[in-house]
Amino acid sequence: MAEVLTSDTLTPPAAGLPAIRDHDLAPLYADALAQTDGAGAEEDALQRAYEIGRHGIARGVGLLELANIHHEALARALKRVSRSARVEQEVRRAATFFVESLSPYEMAHRGFGEAVCALRCLNETMEKEIQRIAHSVHDEAGQLLAAARLAIAAARRDSNPAVQAHLRELGDVLEKAEVELRRISHELRPVILDDLGLAPALQVLADGVSRRSGVTVQVNTCLNGRASPAVETALYRIIQEALTNVVRHAQASNVRIQLTRDSKGVLHCGIHDDGVGFDVLALLSHKAWGGLGLIGIRERLNAVGGTLKIRSEPGWGTELRIEIPPEK
Repeated sequence: MAEVLTSDTLTPPAAGLPAIRDHDLAPLYADALAQTDGAGAEEDALQRAYEIGRHGIARGVGLLELANIHHEALARALKRVSRSARVEQEVRRAATFFVESLSPYEMAHRGFGEAVCALRCLNETMEKEIQRIAHSVHDEAGQLLAAARLAIAAARRDSNPAVQAHLRELGDVLEKAEVELRRISHELRPVILDDLGLAPALQVLADGVSRRSGVTVQVNTCLNGRASPAVETALYRIIQEALTNVVRHAQASNVRIQLTRDSKGVLHCGIHDDGVGFDVLALLSHKAWGGLGLIGIRERLNAVGGTLKIRSEPGWGTELRIEIPPEK
């Protein structure tokens, strides 16, 4: 069974939290490092070190700052156990070398964080524009069609039977166009997603896909409360794209969508179809990767710090497994 991790990102620093300076984090780090000498205290100290790392990431402390903190704490620790000043000098010299070697990693990390923030802003702007278009399609175009139907109804009253029959047919066509416009408007930006949340919006989406394609789509959700608008929108668009792929390519009869949140607040979404499946590794090396919309799925996940795993095999079907960490 092929399983490929296609997206794995770090959650960017939380907005609105104050930045920690070296002198704020350094005493906590040095204290935790010193406690690794105590009998039975090493595990607790390592847990504190892990929490310090998370604390620093959440407030924008970079790799270079943390490396400096580490080497300062290490130099003081070695000075306590050695009378030679050279030990401290060598540690500081090694620290300078080590920090310089981390510089490319630091720049890449910061660049990635900036790219994720830009992508999030782009998605938000795009969703606002989609929402504007959806409202225009639903309200303005819908009003024009309704006015046309009223005009046709008035004309029928003053026409002979033959013309009335043609006008009746034209009215039926306009009615079908109005129904189609409402559907397009909903799929562009479902109002129910904003008003009631992700679970009801997914059920409406699944019902529409089933009705048009004949593929049975089952949605099972177990969520307490709502996620942020950005996360709900991202998941809705990802599932929408996945269902489009199933209808176009999978030759499936059934799709199961499972949406849960674990005790740590991580959102889990599974999308499994019983279609023909495919060779995942071959797909990733082929241009069809973009054709299946997986690039768009990956980019939407990057914007909310999520991951995507694809499991598939010819004859078994395909499963997308998505995880989105809790927002800071």
